[in-house]
Amino acid sequence: MSVDLNADLGEGAGHDGELFELISSANIATGFHAGDADTMHAAVSTAKACKVAVGAHPSLFDRENFGREELKVTAEEVFDAVV
Repeated sequence: MSVDLNADLGEGAGHDGELFELISSANIATGFHAGDADTMHAAVSTAKACKVAVGAHPSLFDRENFGREELKVTAEEVFDAVV
């Protein structure tokens, strides 16, 4: 049996480096709830160096609530923000 230990990273919290050594996959923050382009690129580079699988952790325009508030947006706005 194998277990995938996953973490949401790339949010600018400052502890990603240590966590990458413990996990097998990571959801890297994309979009607007946390982090920035430099943080996302650094997280992906670290994941690659640590042989950690990468997925996306998308968010919309809600940095102040960390993406935890319901937003009224169209499907097109979601697509444009995430892709």
